[in-house]
Amino acid sequence: MKAAVYERGGPPSVLRYVDIADPTPKAGEILIRNEAISIEGGDVTNRAYAPATAQGHVVGYQSAGEVLWVGPEAGDFAVGDKVAVTGTHGSHAELRAVSGRTAWKVPPGLDMAVASTIPIPFGTADNCLLHYGGLEAGDTAFIQSGAGGVGMAAIQIAKRAGARVIATASSDERLAPLYELGLDFGINSSTADVVAEVMRLTEKKGCDVTLDGNGGRSLQQCIAVLGWKGKATFIGVTAREDMTMDVRSLMAGNRSLIGLGLGLEMGTSRVRKMVEHYMQAVAAGEFQVHIDRSFPLAQAAEAHAFIESRQAVGRVLLIP
Repeated sequence: MKAAVYERGGPPSVLRYVDIADPTPKAGEILIRNEAISIEGGDVTNRAYAPATAQGHVVGYQSAGEVLWVGPEAGDFAVGDKVAVTGTHGSHAELRAVSGRTAWKVPPGLDMAVASTIPIPFGTADNCLLHYGGLEAGDTAFIQSGAGGVGMAAIQIAKRAGARVIATASSDERLAPLYELGLDFGINSSTADVVAEVMRLTEKKGCDVTLDGNGGRSLQQCIAVLGWKGKATFIGVTAREDMTMDVRSLMAGNRSLIGLGLGLEMGTSRVRKMVEHYMQAVAAGEFQVHIDRSFPLAQAAEAHAFIESRQAVGRVLLIP
């Protein structure tokens, strides 16, 4: 099969489009032919920093495709089913073997490109804001990088919960489409004093729940804008900045900093049901997914470079 692989971590140019051996699925796995690959923030970070786990390592968490083979312990799947899947690696390829516990049948009528974008972003946003963050109607949510996949899902989930939603993006152009999703206040993080602006918008009360996937200064801002008993949720280090944090302000208001990794719970009954809910909800038009653009799998390096340019609004896909 064809795949985008790398032998060492580094810039997007380390990705090579080559022929490698087809995956050999295990008893608890399914084999799928990818139809759409959603590039996640963790994919970009892993490519940049994580050492290859095998010669010609295939990076990538999330994709969607057609089932070609079902292991005897993989669950209720059949050859020909359309599924969205997640895993620790392997998405940037024509074929993929994944656990049946991290695969979801795609609802009838849902576009496969859209289906490929749902499990991780919507699952992560729900995990941060609702399950661990405890966001309630009347609360204020602050979301860093609102124009990303998790950010756009989080804006919609927070608004559906009845919260007031504040989010950042790196330009006014990237903020503009977010208001259609339910954003109440947008902050241009390239030009504004983010902390001062959030505190102005909240009349110095701060926020009940914040969500950050950047780390560094972005996470520090989330801690700084927490209100009484506020919770800062943290899911990634895409900013690649110094992670030395000043957490003294947490004590002053009984505040919390919570690090979350959805992948650690992806196969649990709770998360499986949660992702199934969002698959159905997106199919029903209750939530929106925005796909900025798609690249051929052969242009995986160009797609990663585009994501790192901070131009994208929503998802960037690879199509085998």
